[in-house]
Amino acid sequence: MDGLAGRQLDAIREVVELTGAAGIAVWLRGGWAMDFHLGAVSRPHVDVDWYCWRREAGPLAARLGGQGWRPDPRMPVELQLELVRGDVELSFAYLDRDPAGRVVVGSGPWAGTPLPEGMLDAPPGRIGPHTAPVISVAAQIEFKEMYPVWMPERPRRAKDAADLARLRGSRPPTG
Repeated sequence: MDGLAGRQLDAIREVVELTGAAGIAVWLRGGWAMDFHLGAVSRPHVDVDWYCWRREAGPLAARLGGQGWRPDPRMPVELQLELVRGDVELSFAYLDRDPAGRVVVGSGPWAGTPLPEGMLDAPPGRIGPHTAPVISVAAQIEFKEMYPVWMPERPRRAKDAADLARLRGSRPPTG
């Protein structure tokens, strides 16, 4: 694989290796999570979306900074960790836990909002020789379905509708 997708896949491998060695938990989200679940690149991606624990964002940024990744000045680090190297963008949304131990949004206007139960319990995804932790398919579907409800200014995009069809088609029947 070459071009931007190849560089993004290399960045995913790099993040997985670096975080694994450092004991920092991360999970792919968005389009790359779907592709790792499906086992193949399904479409072009603008960036590589991840989740990380808010408390680990500083150490994560420092380790990736040592590999040439630089903060994107367009996004305040208090809201989300955005890093760029060349034409590859990494975006780490923060997770936290509430007093009851549930996984919640870790920053921004939705901070403290519970995230789907079991979201972080999915088996790793794979594309060829590459494996990566991914959020659950159920969470991927919920996010794709709910974005236009949560953010009315962001109507459902054609790629989101296509992603929903791919994800729904990949799930084993229930019942």
